[in-house]
Amino acid sequence: MNRDHYRTPRPVFQYMAARYPLVVDVAASVINTQLPIFIDERHNALATPWTWFAMPGEYAWCNPPYSNIGPWVDAANEARAEGIGTVMLVMLDQSTGWFKKAKATCQEVVVVTGGRLSFLHPETGEPARGNNKGSMFLVWHLFGRGAMQTSYVERDALMACNDAPLLPVKAVSSF
Repeated sequence: MNRDHYRTPRPVFQYMAARYPLVVDVAASVINTQLPIFIDERHNALATPWTWFAMPGEYAWCNPPYSNIGPWVDAANEARAEGIGTVMLVMLDQSTGWFKKAKATCQEVVVVTGGRLSFLHPETGEPARGNNKGSMFLVWHLFGRGAMQTSYVERDALMACNDAPLLPVKAVSSF
């Protein structure tokens, strides 16, 4: 199991779930999903319209594989054009081509300050050490409303969010 399968700490997800109506986890698996409705590798969220799982006015959660973020930025922008917002958790690396694209298409960047996130090992659930980059959220708002804004949130504030238990999951398999 490689690092692309690590789980987002639940409080980090809860922080954004309190702000946006997140209804589908688009880059997930049964072992790392944050929501009951998710799209796994087998069903390929990069080739499947997110409107099959979310209605206009709702948001998708996306913690994409960090080994290939670019296509997810494109998919979030396409979903935005259909009225589906996206909250994406990515590494803080503003020197990449995918960030240049995201900056041109998303409406909000939230930079995590005050330390790095420790993602959870997919099998043990234990925090993994060795995250060598910071994190940020990219947010595509519904239909691209408003100009891009940048804000900051402290890592400790994220980790203090309600750590509600995971909801029961159900894989999407009706294609």
